[in-house]
Amino acid sequence: MIDPAAGWDRAIDGCLAQLAAERGLARATLAAYQHDLQRLRAWARGAGIGDPYALTADDLRAFLIAAAAELAARSRGRLVSTLRAFGRYLAETGRAAADPAATLRGPKVGRPLPDFLSVAQVERLLSTATGASPRDLRDRAILEVLYGCGLRVSELCGADLADLDQAAATLRVRGKGSKTRVVPVGQPALAALAAYLARGRPQLLSQRPTAALLLNRRGGRLSRVSVWQLLQRCATAAELAGRISPHTLRHCYATHLLEGGCDLRIVQELLGHADLSTTEIYTHVDRAFVQEAYRSAHPRARLPRRG
Repeated sequence: MIDPAAGWDRAIDGCLAQLAAERGLARATLAAYQHDLQRLRAWARGAGIGDPYALTADDLRAFLIAAAAELAARSRGRLVSTLRAFGRYLAETGRAAADPAATLRGPKVGRPLPDFLSVAQVERLLSTATGASPRDLRDRAILEVLYGCGLRVSELCGADLADLDQAAATLRVRGKGSKTRVVPVGQPALAALAAYLARGRPQLLSQRPTAALLLNRRGGRLSRVSVWQLLQRCATAAELAGRISPHTLRHCYATHLLEGGCDLRIVQELLGHADLSTTEIYTHVDRAFVQEAYRSAHPRARLPRRG
């Protein structure tokens, strides 16, 4: 007799393997999909559905209704995406009569504007990391690279010493889906990295060598949580209200580039976005800036001179 649990395990593992191979999803995204599929399996077990290949469209709708009460709209949207991927996998194996998720529709989720700081506020935040200890030098490098290169926190933590080319002022970055890009490193970030590499990293490095560029206090690779905690401390010291995260500096990087006149497609390349529409969320520039740019550029917007 076939163990129903084993059938679910094989189906879930097969779906995740296919997603990893064909779409190159990040580890965190795959973990979210796995969590959704485990939730589906638990619900199906309670509903007496032992075989994943026996799932119907009505079953999936019933599951969505049951799960909706516990999830925000964005999480419901991801859950629908997971079910669609699972349904396609079940159908493509040839063991399901049809794709049970083919008719599922997700909720419409409006894109929230990202957190945003002015240039002056960013300068205040950066000015909080001024110490000379190895950890202080590392923290300054973290802040300068996050803002100066627009990195995701996972990209920052995953950077290796060999990825930094100080002579060329570039950093090789491994982004979502294991896609690699090379980003320019500005002078302040280069200076902060040089100070850290000369007087910070050697002191933090443990007896066990590591390829990581940025190290924790035990000499290992820096974690996302450590970077988040650093931002909280600096934001408090800079007296900045609101939610400040590593991604806030990425948002500021993109917005300040656009305000400075950088082309949207260049920003897309620098951020590592596959789709230009993803980059367009960063065009929420300050209204005063927009008005000033309009007045200075459009011939019909200039105020007449007083005679």
